[in-house]
Amino acid sequence: MTSRAGLRSTGTNGSDFKPRERVVPHYQMSASLKSEVRKLNLVHLLIWLLVASQVIVSHFNLVSHDTVSVPYQWEYPYLLSLLPLLCSSLSLPKNNISYLVLSMISAGLFSIAPLIYGGMEMFPVAQQLYRHGKAYRFIFGFSAVTIMYLIMVVAIQVHAWQLYYMKSLLDSWFNTTQEKKKK
Repeated sequence: MTSRAGLRSTGTNGSDFKPRERVVPHYQMSASLKSEVRKLNLVHLLIWLLVASQVIVSHFNLVSHDTVSVPYQWEYPYLLSLLPLLCSSLSLPKNNISYLVLSMISAGLFSIAPLIYGGMEMFPVAQQLYRHGKAYRFIFGFSAVTIMYLIMVVAIQVHAWQLYYMKSLLDSWFNTTQEKKKK
């Protein structure tokens, strides 16, 4: 080691840190995947807040049904998609594999399944709108089916990316766990 007053030890000119200070690649990947999952969780929360606000405003008659229409049936089970969001948020700080697996399973059940059902539920209404130009439900003057389909397209992409990144994160954590067990 060097001192302020003394000479520097030979061979330590400051360029020898590179071989000693390396982060193992699966830790780098875990950190970047966690960052992506957190970003997608934030977007998921925003989508959930949009759907929840429409359900709450309609259910409690805070504004007239001409301004914000009655929610579609798929929106009620989609409100349960807060569970996978919470599980994935709980799994990230301490690399908890069980919470991450629970989040992935519940994302399919409470996030993606209601969106698929909603696409099928709203299809006849969308078909009628685009063939005949007649809309019966509105959200702030716009066709409710158009707005909800736009939200659904974004939500499906967000949930698909969430599942992809969570699966990659799970693989990274599982490989790390297996390496520790071998030692």
